[in-house]
Amino acid sequence: MPVLVITGTGTEVGKTITTAAVAATAVAAGRSVAVLKAAQTGVRPDEPGDAQEVARLAGPVTTAELARYPEPLAPATAARRAGRAPVHPQEIAETAAKLATEHDLVLVEGAGGLLVRFDETGGTLADAAQLLGAPVLVVATAGLGTLNTTDLTARELRSRDLELAGVVIGGWPDSPDLAMRCNVTDLPEVAGAPLLGALPMGAGALAPADFRAAAPSWLAPRLDGMWDAEEFRGREAA
Repeated sequence: MPVLVITGTGTEVGKTITTAAVAATAVAAGRSVAVLKAAQTGVRPDEPGDAQEVARLAGPVTTAELARYPEPLAPATAARRAGRAPVHPQEIAETAAKLATEHDLVLVEGAGGLLVRFDETGGTLADAAQLLGAPVLVVATAGLGTLNTTDLTARELRSRDLELAGVVIGGWPDSPDLAMRCNVTDLPEVAGAPLLGALPMGAGALAPADFRAAAPSWLAPRLDGMWDAEEFRGREAA
């Protein structure tokens, strides 16, 4: 798995913090890691973006960002309004492939959900994943409504013959409600793919050293961690 594409079921689902956890866990396992942010929106030139946040939390990783637009909009819209060139799926794939020749693992973080448009022709992160032949990790929310958005994302991936590596819950609260506890069982069923982790709510606020130490306990062995889905399900879904 030299390239792993990370998308969300929507925006603000914990995608960047999940990317940081995957990166930190891989680094702890002795792997060299690069993080590619395909298009950064809503951030000024002098502000740190998502890739920099991943590096702050995860430690020694290579970061790359293809474009940055000031308004917090879909990349295609943000590029058009800024009068700047958009990012095309081919550029994402070419950059990720080059990084993969120099690193053990390349994490490609999208913007928003799987089908958010990057350019004027409707190019998406899914198109970049197809060009790369890379598996896709889906970050989902824990609560009510997540089954629908996760199912829709999984169906789109299957329709494109893309591998859904698994689902990670981007934020798990200390006191989950009934829907959240049920979703632990139902998410892998609607996704047709395993649950590969659950990050505690507020994980991004941890000190970097604490984040790196804890990250492997949030992710399953397929992501170099030690998180056990069955144990988690038995504890939280009861």
